[in-house]
Amino acid sequence: MPADTLLWVAAVVVAVVAIIAVGYAVLRQRRRHRLRDRFGPEYDRTVRERENRREAEQELLAREQRFDSLDIRPLTSEARQAYAKKWTEVQERFVDAPGFSVTEADHLVTSVMADRGYPTDDFEQRIADLSVAHGRTLDHYRKAHEISGRAVRQAASTEELRQAMVHYRALFEELLEAPGSRGANNDSPRDRSPRDGSSPDRSPGDPAPRTPRPAEARSGRTGDGTQAD
Repeated sequence: MPADTLLWVAAVVVAVVAIIAVGYAVLRQRRRHRLRDRFGPEYDRTVRERENRREAEQELLAREQRFDSLDIRPLTSEARQAYAKKWTEVQERFVDAPGFSVTEADHLVTSVMADRGYPTDDFEQRIADLSVAHGRTLDHYRKAHEISGRAVRQAASTEELRQAMVHYRALFEELLEAPGSRGANNDSPRDRSPRDGSSPDRSPGDPAPRTPRPAEARSGRTGDGTQAD
């Protein structure tokens, strides 16, 4: 074979290899961006916990495959309303029994997961399954679960228990939402006013807003002597 022909063949081979390499790099980069977008903070956490990025991404892909095999389904409107009511009741009991309320919140979140179709036998598997669709609130669940474990041993402060309720609520509200209705679900606890008249966004244990007395309302002044708006 003439030298010129060999050079042309070599050039073609190099060009093909270069195109394949660039294509692979582009596909890998797209996959990485997709995983980052889907898993959020869980992507970086998994990378830190594994020996290398490739191993971490393989694990995340495996989580996606398992998630796709599960029968994850939305709650009915009736179930969302019932769970929202239960959460309000649990939150109202926090003042008198904070430790018990946190344990109840843990069980309530697990119950919602089961009704949505998530396996709930093993905590680490729950974390892996939830990470596919709830990666941005999963760290809340980890923190809440850790505090809940200490609450059982009576080793958590009241402030830590309050934080646990806030953490549980973050995931609880997401689990209650119907697909495609993020931020628009009127049945979520954040959109329901507790029966004690407190703000939906008030943390458990915080005092309810003070209602002006009739005389104050007529005079336009509050109890501290300041002029009401």
